[in-house]
Amino acid sequence: MDYSAANSSLWNIIIQLGVMAGMIILATLVRRKVPFIKKSLMPTAVIAGFLLLILRNTGLLSIDTNVLEMITYHGIAIGFIALSLRVPTKDSQESGGLTGLQSGAAIVSTYLIQAIAGTVIAIALILTIMPSFFSASGVLIAMGFGQGPGQANNVGTTYEQAGFAGGHSFALAIAAAGYLCACIVGVILVNILSRKRKVKNLGGEEVSGSVTVDSFQDNGEIPISESIDRLSVQFALVLLVYLFTFLVTHLITSLLDTHLPGVGASISPLLWGFNFIIGSMLSMLVGRVIKGLQKSKVITRQYQNNYLMSRISGLAFDIMIIAGIASINIEDLSGLWLPFVLFVLAGGVITLIYLAIICKRIYKGYYMEGLASMYGMLTGTISSGVLLLREIDPEFKTPAANNLITGSSFGILLGAPLLILIGMAPSNIYLVLVLMLVYFAALLPIIMIKGKKKPSSSDAAPKGEQAGEAEVAQVVEVTEETTAQ
Repeated sequence: MDYSAANSSLWNIIIQLGVMAGMIILATLVRRKVPFIKKSLMPTAVIAGFLLLILRNTGLLSIDTNVLEMITYHGIAIGFIALSLRVPTKDSQESGGLTGLQSGAAIVSTYLIQAIAGTVIAIALILTIMPSFFSASGVLIAMGFGQGPGQANNVGTTYEQAGFAGGHSFALAIAAAGYLCACIVGVILVNILSRKRKVKNLGGEEVSGSVTVDSFQDNGEIPISESIDRLSVQFALVLLVYLFTFLVTHLITSLLDTHLPGVGASISPLLWGFNFIIGSMLSMLVGRVIKGLQKSKVITRQYQNNYLMSRISGLAFDIMIIAGIASINIEDLSGLWLPFVLFVLAGGVITLIYLAIICKRIYKGYYMEGLASMYGMLTGTISSGVLLLREIDPEFKTPAANNLITGSSFGILLGAPLLILIGMAPSNIYLVLVLMLVYFAALLPIIMIKGKKKPSSSDAAPKGEQAGEAEVAQVVEVTEETTAQ
């Protein structure tokens, strides 16, 4: 083999990752030294992504967009698999319940309201000044704002293959605008809420902590002195599940293409695009199998380490965010600026208004904390939700942070029908609009169930009502990966 620079296939991926690593270091310095950016709460990975985007589109730096898209695609799957492989703690098992279900319904209904608003705007443009505009483009608000650059990348690519010229970059641009919305509108929101709650704003100051043996290791885990490094075992589990994900997805799509070619043509690209959901389900299945083998004494040790799994997911999400933002091609947005601006304005405003209404219903006693965390997550990611929450609930006295986790778990189940609607949208947007309205109406009764009042951050939270300490710590750990100084 030729090990020299002439062998581009050998060195290309290393060069691209090295450039991204340089952007992370540069973004860390920018966030630390520029007060305005530090106070904006913008995650370091987002800053790095925008820096790389500017350098790439101005021609100052050459980077392979195919590699960026590949990293975005695989990063989201690896991140979710690592999160799903974590061993549930006693606190996290007890913290779901009604509020977790309601949070999941709130998350999915927000996706729907975002997609409905975008679809109405798209139809209005088609019937007036842009008759050739891609009818299903409005769904991308839910992907970019509600779910982030990973899903926006996958669905945007699928829609581009279905005839939406520039759909990939359009979807990623919406996701990038969602981060800006979380950082700009979100910071304004938490400042208003801080004054109402009379909580001292942290001004972007990071909360630091130390890793103890209790937070790093559970009883019965493989010892550090084992012949194989513990991190290697975590990577082995994650990559093994990802291999299973590929095999299962390949089997399902092959069966569909063989026996139901019409259905397979529309569903198969969606299954590959949302492979992270299949990966998450398989991860939970693998976790249950390992638990069953432990109970039957077939294996005597716990092989998953929650702390290291959180670190793997944090790394995967960081790289995914950087690659997703940097892969936007500004030229592809030519002729799409009007719908882009309308979608972004609709996404930011409607998300805030809707969450302001339903959070008051769900989060009794900690409405402000629930609103800030949910708005941050549903315009950015779970990390931006925790960052905004930290400004008004710095000690996580309310269950708001934990609700992001339990709600996301329920959201995966409740959001499954949305996958079918996304696949149907390019072929029959009017039917999909009606079905989205019907499903939205079906979720409202879950949201409206009356729950018990929970403590606000201004009061000392009773022991039984505090967010699961171990699970919240894991949220903070993942967040600190994207906001490390």
